[in-house]
Amino acid sequence: MSAARSLLKTTASRRSTVQESLMSDLFDLPFEDEPEEPEPPAAAAVPAGAPPVRRIFSVSELTAAVRELLESEFPDVWVEGEISNGRVWNTGHLYFTLKDQGAQIRAVMFRSAMRHLKFKPEDGLRVVARGRLSVYDPKGEYQLVCEHMEPHGLGALQLAFDQLKKRLQAEGLFDTARKRPLPALPAKIGIVTSLDGAAVRDIIKVLRRRYPNAHLVIRPTRVQGEGAASDIARGLNAIGRVPGVDVIIVGRGGGSIEDLWAFNEEVVARAIAKAPVPVVSAVGHEVDVTIADFVADVRAPTPSAAAEIVVRAKDDFCARIDRLHDRLSASMRARLHRLRSRVHQMSGVTALAGWPVRLANRGRYVADLTHDLQRAARALVARHQRRLQQVRGLLEAHDVRRRFARARGRLGNADAGLIAAVTRLRHRADVRFRSAAARLDNLSPLAVLARGYAVCWDGSRTRVIRDAASVGAGDQVRVTLARGELRCHVEGFEPNEEPR
Repeated sequence: MSAARSLLKTTASRRSTVQESLMSDLFDLPFEDEPEEPEPPAAAAVPAGAPPVRRIFSVSELTAAVRELLESEFPDVWVEGEISNGRVWNTGHLYFTLKDQGAQIRAVMFRSAMRHLKFKPEDGLRVVARGRLSVYDPKGEYQLVCEHMEPHGLGALQLAFDQLKKRLQAEGLFDTARKRPLPALPAKIGIVTSLDGAAVRDIIKVLRRRYPNAHLVIRPTRVQGEGAASDIARGLNAIGRVPGVDVIIVGRGGGSIEDLWAFNEEVVARAIAKAPVPVVSAVGHEVDVTIADFVADVRAPTPSAAAEIVVRAKDDFCARIDRLHDRLSASMRARLHRLRSRVHQMSGVTALAGWPVRLANRGRYVADLTHDLQRAARALVARHQRRLQQVRGLLEAHDVRRRFARARGRLGNADAGLIAAVTRLRHRADVRFRSAAARLDNLSPLAVLARGYAVCWDGSRTRVIRDAASVGAGDQVRVTLARGELRCHVEGFEPNEEPR
């Protein structure tokens, strides 16, 4: 960096000239021209006739010095020009060139700054960019690192509005052919808006007054600020999946263009176009126009007007029913009047004199016939009912289900009897087995041994010794006990005394 400081001191005298020409002179100089050497200090005076000292910089040192000079002299500049060769890389950074009639400068806008742009930078667009000058070391080019950009002569929001409107219109999202008619009598109405605003209260008030039997499904969402557009789109997608929703109202109350900007975002426009049911846009006041209004199936000037538009078909139906009722009543009254007049005319004819009496007699005759017909019909129905009961009884007697029930009952009884017989047999066999085991245990020699007796065998364990005289001194014998066996050596024997 000592070389860089030397270069800065050398170029300090030309700094005012560099600022006036925006550093163009620095790069227009031929590279073979060597920079001016600084004057040596007085203590290190060069002897007369000695060759001048040549200071050599590496490319990296020279570039670092230039970058430090540019960044220190131009930390914050505003540049006006036309965008050219703009390209957004997969990293999200925008690389472009700003140019005018006489010059051009390379520029870059990083992804962090791009997120705050309301419009899309395009080639040919004249903008005013704010940033700092720096040097791109690998190519040795100076560039403008943009931190802010706005269109020249036109607001950023208005430009973004025009760009999105033009693009969506080219895709056909504004076409009248894709607009869907509102349902005649919606049973379930979806509402996407904020619960804190006056819009939802106005909508509910109008619907309660004009269509009290409507079912409202409200999806609360933010309608203003950072991230509101994504929240509105999620609300439209969520309420579109609710079963039975016939129409959706999306909107908010009035405000500035910044307050209403969430409804100018592309994500909201595409969510409205993708909705499975008709969408009514009710954003702001009548003078406010957003992208959502163009994409929606119906635009309402206010949220209250949106509620009235949704239930307008109900009013038309009611009015039409009232008109038809009035026409029908008038037609019936006119027909009755004509028939009454005709009856009066017929009453005055001589040939028809006494027709009321004959009519009354015909009426009585008709009444008698009606009574007889009803009695015969009742008798016929009674006979058929009795026959039906008989057939039903026969069918019930041969009903397979009842036969199966009786068979299941008999099978259950037989199964219970078999189980009882097997149990008794097993009990008797167990008793016999236990008795035989007891007798066998009583006769077992092991039981005798268990009471303290022992069995004495010969040495080969082939003969039981019952008489002490059958062995001699020095013989080997084995004595079996209740637990284990003894191997014994006979030293002698003693005969038992004779019983008295």
